[in-house]
Amino acid sequence: MSLGTILIRADASVGIGTGHVMRCLSLAQAWQDTGGTAMFVMAESVSSIDERLHLEKVDFVRLEVRAGSADDAQETAEIARAREAKWVVLDGYQFDAEYQRRIKNTGVKLLVVDDLGQCSHYFGDLVLNQNVHGNQAMYENRESHARLLLGARFALLRREFASLRKRKREIAQIGRKVLITMGGSDPDNVTAKVVEALSLVDVEGLQAVVLVGGGNPHTAFLKELAERSCSKIRTVTNPSSVAELMLWADVAISGAGFTCWEMCFLGLPTLLVAVAENQMPGARELARREIALHLGSTNDITPERIAAELRSLLLSKQRRDCMSQRGQELVDGCGSERVLTAMQSADLTVRRACKNDCRLLWEWANDPGVRAASFHTSKIPWEEHAAWFAQKLDSADALIYIAEDQHGKPVGQFRLEWLRDGNAQVDVSVAPEKRGAGIAASLILKAAQAAFRETELLRLHAYVKPENRASLRAFEKAGFTNFETVGNAVHCSSERNRPYCGQV
Repeated sequence: MSLGTILIRADASVGIGTGHVMRCLSLAQAWQDTGGTAMFVMAESVSSIDERLHLEKVDFVRLEVRAGSADDAQETAEIARAREAKWVVLDGYQFDAEYQRRIKNTGVKLLVVDDLGQCSHYFGDLVLNQNVHGNQAMYENRESHARLLLGARFALLRREFASLRKRKREIAQIGRKVLITMGGSDPDNVTAKVVEALSLVDVEGLQAVVLVGGGNPHTAFLKELAERSCSKIRTVTNPSSVAELMLWADVAISGAGFTCWEMCFLGLPTLLVAVAENQMPGARELARREIALHLGSTNDITPERIAAELRSLLLSKQRRDCMSQRGQELVDGCGSERVLTAMQSADLTVRRACKNDCRLLWEWANDPGVRAASFHTSKIPWEEHAAWFAQKLDSADALIYIAEDQHGKPVGQFRLEWLRDGNAQVDVSVAPEKRGAGIAASLILKAAQAAFRETELLRLHAYVKPENRASLRAFEKAGFTNFETVGNAVHCSSERNRPYCGQV
């Protein structure tokens, strides 16, 4: 399935930082990796962001209008039409309900990336809030067709983190390596307070790396401050891999923006500073879950307090180990893929099978690839299939969905067999000509949602051969969890009350 073009409308500046663009870059990379084209439209940017997009081979267009204005919406809509964009992504607090409505009225699919739930209405086909405090009540005023993607399961991580999935962090007996990162700009120069605090920490062998964002106006001062410090400190600007620095560190002191999810993913214990008011809810929730320590806002912290909390954490292996494990349990690194699956599924529809589908399903079932992946590999005779299919259509304990693309062409099937107590077992197959096009996860997601919506089922179960990695990955991307080996199969499941496959 061709993804076409995705247009991302996000801004970066010293005032607003670079987080909106950088988290959307994760989505752009995922889109590119599946064969699509990504582009950014920006009214504001900084040179480091422009350089990064150029390196990523992501086209970008600069608007000469006020961000969030009617002219902004009109020009963005015109660019989307000219580039034949299939999706427009909005990430920024300036994109209010009227802006969303103007974009959606052009006929494109719309993804709204949000943190606050502050808009009077949401017009997106998808609304994404990757924060731990994101909840359905924040989005009661939305279009009836809008789907919510809520929580850290959808945390957008860049490509450099993909190869590090399921990597377990080694926790040192005494922490000595500290990573300091206050975001892409840090206009209030919170970093200087943290650097000052390091000289107050009496831990032998202490060393630190200060990650200075490309939009930071205090770069020269911070380099001079690091050189004057009695501690072993080096500054790094625009590193080739942030992930490598996070793996190097024992502890981080960080702003409470999207970088939190990268640190959770890599199990890096963190002291958080809310450098903006909108970061407070997330920082508090991560602290409540004992995933991070919340130092407060930029006005609350002092070098003395930072030093005391840092020293305590560096000397406590048990606390760091606990924080690391809980962080990795929260963020598994599949968020970009899950969002992409949700976007792809918007191009699919599912319907219940009818008598006319009998031969099509027989041909799919006897495809060599399907038979090889099945637990029963022998070819199915026509007469046996026809009798079986008729029985399934008439049964109250079975349900077959046919997935179709935007042109109404069947692309796969999803079958449910009732077990007991609200449980059902799943069987899935994709049309041979559509295999490798990345639609399996989207098919599973769309059909699972339809099943929960149209029946009283509570839980879906799938059993997959361990060597069938593609199918296991598809179920994982579609929101199935609890993967475990049962006999000669890997079992996974999805529940009605999970927002991803359930009712949200």
